[in-house]
Amino acid sequence: MTFSFHPEADEEFGKAIDYYESCQQGLGEDFYSEVHAAIQRIIDFSGVWPVLDGDVRRCLTHRFPYGILYSVDKQEVFILAVMHLRRDPGYWKQRR
Repeated sequence: MTFSFHPEADEEFGKAIDYYESCQQGLGEDFYSEVHAAIQRIIDFSGVWPVLDGDVRRCLTHRFPYGILYSVDKQEVFILAVMHLRRDPGYWKQRR
């Protein structure tokens, strides 16, 4: 199974990496690795995480307060958001 990012999800992911890297050298790389580990868990077990809305599910990262919002279409995971859990929870809904 492959994965792809919604353009806005890719942008927010990049901004979060930059933010964490500005806080502490290497922390941005740690965030990148954690998000990609969550994406691999999604690929391996896409139907395990709870449904948020329609066919959109959320997988939480382990170390950072983020959730990966995604849907599965055929054999591809489509990532709608790399969402900070303490921010506006519904901002991603227009991306569908």
